[in-house]
Amino acid sequence: MTEPSVNFRDRIATSDDRGHRKWVYARLPKGRYTTRRHWVAMALILLFTVTPFIKVAGEPFILIDVINRHFILFGRVFWPQDTYLLGIAMLTFVIFIVLFTVVFGRMWCGWACPQTIFLEILFRRIETWIEGSPAKQQASNQKPKTSGWYIRRTFKIVVFTSIILIAVNIFLSYFIGTSNLLSAWKTGFTDYHRTFVAMIVLTAAGTFVYTWFREQACTILCPYGRLQGTLTDNDTIMVMYDYLRGEPRGKTKEGESQGGDCINCNKCVQVCPTGIDIRNGTQLECINCTACIDACDEVMAHIGKAGGLIRYTSEKEISSGAKRRFTGRMAFYTSVLAGLLIFLSILIMKRTEVETTILRTPGILFQRNENGSFSNLYNYKIVNKTRKDIDLSFKLLQPEGELRIIGNQPMVKNGASVEGVFFILLDSSIVVSHEMKIQIGLFDDDHQVELLESTFIGPMNKNMP
Repeated sequence: MTEPSVNFRDRIATSDDRGHRKWVYARLPKGRYTTRRHWVAMALILLFTVTPFIKVAGEPFILIDVINRHFILFGRVFWPQDTYLLGIAMLTFVIFIVLFTVVFGRMWCGWACPQTIFLEILFRRIETWIEGSPAKQQASNQKPKTSGWYIRRTFKIVVFTSIILIAVNIFLSYFIGTSNLLSAWKTGFTDYHRTFVAMIVLTAAGTFVYTWFREQACTILCPYGRLQGTLTDNDTIMVMYDYLRGEPRGKTKEGESQGGDCINCNKCVQVCPTGIDIRNGTQLECINCTACIDACDEVMAHIGKAGGLIRYTSEKEISSGAKRRFTGRMAFYTSVLAGLLIFLSILIMKRTEVETTILRTPGILFQRNENGSFSNLYNYKIVNKTRKDIDLSFKLLQPEGELRIIGNQPMVKNGASVEGVFFILLDSSIVVSHEMKIQIGLFDDDHQVELLESTFIGPMNKNMP
């Protein structure tokens, strides 16, 4: 029986004892989890591809136009005045990731991360089609390079770069819209220099990652793997090896196990995209992709053993047989997440499509007119968050008086704002106190868009000259 190494945690699995990179030639897994991951990946790729082309009232379903500070999420328009909503939504998403990791480990990495989907589901299969099986690739790379090797490698890079270029263009359409992207291509990017630079940089970076950097993006660059170590505990569900059932590992000449169910076939290592041995326990390189589960289940079925030697489980379930429980930490994160979701939902529901601010002009208290009435001067600002231009008008609702706008009634273009001033005039018989509450209505034709409140300042003594 092979004894496990005592220094396997000294370094990452893709580095040898001298710090040199060990290239991963992962076999393509087959099995129920791989099939499910393929369906999930295809659905996510389809969603990623189609979403930028979905229009709502002539606008993209999702648009993140950072430069012009114009955001559309699920058909709803958000402007710079709504930045706080986006901040709360981002905080909610981070809390959700934390909670999800506490309960289910790095399932995001194995099932939904773009790095995993494109590398494992797409590019590694294209690579196998062009360069042959992983074993053939390894043997070919260790031999002197031939012209055939250079032709295959060049063809692979061209195919990878072409796919990445398409993906980058779809990605950019989330930020500038499909219409602008098509215009950029038609005009040769003459008016879209920043878009062109971004496209070249992202395509080059993607080609570098998927042809050379590969799994090191997960094991070295991505901070989520390190974060996992602080979030998971003995109750977290992850892909794990059942060491109580599998050890001692090894096999006899007849192929039967020597006590434990693990026959030390190393199939779980051969399919691992990050090159680890899952039997050495939880490691930061593990992305919970389930390839080792399918490989091990296939071997177990072949030798007549039950599957699940490697499975989704927790350390506590393996060591003590205890069932998964809802821990205090899970309850805390769930409560915080629920509170943030409720708070965000209330803010979104109370968000108005027209946002108006009215303030009394600073430095001016009141004026007494020749007819004995009093007037206050107000500044207003209207922000139109809708997709249409609107003509608005102010009306004084309470108390009875006159609202006299300076200039024309405001017309606000979609996504724009206007500022102006108006007077409010009240008869001296109505001004009964030094400071009065007033109500002003903002109307779109006969429809009241917003009810606004402010104060009206009068004299301390109405009989003052």
